[in-house]
Amino acid sequence: MSNLKKAPSVLAFERKLDISDAVFFQKNSTGSEIKAVVLNEKAVRGTISNRLKNIIVNDPAKLDAEIEKANLQRVDAAALNPENDTLIVKWSLKVLPFKAEPNVCNDQAYQARLKEKVQEYLKDETNIQVIAARYAMNIANARWLWRNRVGAESIQVTVKFKDERLGFDAKALPLSNFETTNPDLEKLTKWISDGLLSKEFVILYISAEVKVGYGQEVYPSQELVLDTGSGKGTKSKILYAVDGKAGMHSQKIGNAIRTIDTWYPAYVDNQFPIAIEPYGAVTTLGKAFRNSKDSMFYSLFDDWIIKNKDLSPEQQHYVIAVLLRGGVFGESGKE
Repeated sequence: MSNLKKAPSVLAFERKLDISDAVFFQKNSTGSEIKAVVLNEKAVRGTISNRLKNIIVNDPAKLDAEIEKANLQRVDAAALNPENDTLIVKWSLKVLPFKAEPNVCNDQAYQARLKEKVQEYLKDETNIQVIAARYAMNIANARWLWRNRVGAESIQVTVKFKDERLGFDAKALPLSNFETTNPDLEKLTKWISDGLLSKEFVILYISAEVKVGYGQEVYPSQELVLDTGSGKGTKSKILYAVDGKAGMHSQKIGNAIRTIDTWYPAYVDNQFPIAIEPYGAVTTLGKAFRNSKDSMFYSLFDDWIIKNKDLSPEQQHYVIAVLLRGGVFGESGKE
């Protein structure tokens, strides 16, 4: 086996889970008529509640003057109609074949070693099924609903593939681990793993019926506004819409589906999975959970491919999951 000195300068993998945007609908739980959830604009007068300078806080007169200022806001909002109590969210997932080959690689010796290692991993189908089972759980438990999952009375998730349909009680499934299994979860796992292993073309149609209450607010994705401007008419919150209907970004759904990493060192103490990321980044916590040489992706990947070291099964699952996530993994010649 030839010796490799470093990773290629050009190395990239395409993502293997192609996820559509989600679209929001609504209905009454006792009826069948379905309508779209549309965005509405609100103009509100809020109070000053942000942390103020000590010179203001410590002077009652200055504090009163600050509080008297109007905090005017124009924002987008989304809510069910007063006669409807159930949110319906629909999206699709295409599972692309994982053939152990990068999309681009400018080092043929490295690519040959990489292909050999990954094919060895895929030879035992139970390996890829470990990852597929975790994807399946995150689909079934409706982690991808994010804030819409919190406070829901009930959530029914439906997954359709060809002429078959699976149903899940999302609230009955855990978010903190992947130990639960049942026949429907096993079937969903097989559909996903079959797609990854090129056994058949797999596209799943997924929907959730979320009973949240009559007229209750629901939570589409919020757009990132880079230039907020300074005019009085500037909208401070813009929600995402798909063809006029409230929606959720595919990236946000994807982040939830790949929240399967319980192999990072601190999981023993934290007991919550994190999204598959090269450095274990969780932006909401401002922390990288894979911040050591023996846990971050690039170190493990180089040990496995370049140094030809053996990785534990858990480390291999993590490395493969990052490749399935996709990304650019080349090593720059500049330091």
